[in-house]
Amino acid sequence: MAGIDITHPHSLPPAKARTAVEAVAKKLSERFDMQYGWEGDTLNFSRSGVDGAIALLPDSLRVTAKLGFLLSAMQGPIEAEIRRVLSEKF
Repeated sequence: MAGIDITHPHSLPPAKARTAVEAVAKKLSERFDMQYGWEGDTLNFSRSGVDGAIALLPDSLRVTAKLGFLLSAMQGPIEAEIRRVLSEKF
């Protein structure tokens, strides 16, 4: 399984950072039929072929994901899109 592991800095207060992560998750859910939910300060998400999490840390976000066989071929574009969205929101 291919994996994604991205750490992205942010300077938002915790509540605003959580709201921004929630907005990203909602958009992903609508676009890709992804399920998500919070467990403490970590937002876990999944759908067929993807299992991952966004950990909300005091000064950064850590996005990790395991990609199934079919999506592993698209790891580069998926990672680039995650980085683009993180830069836009944070």
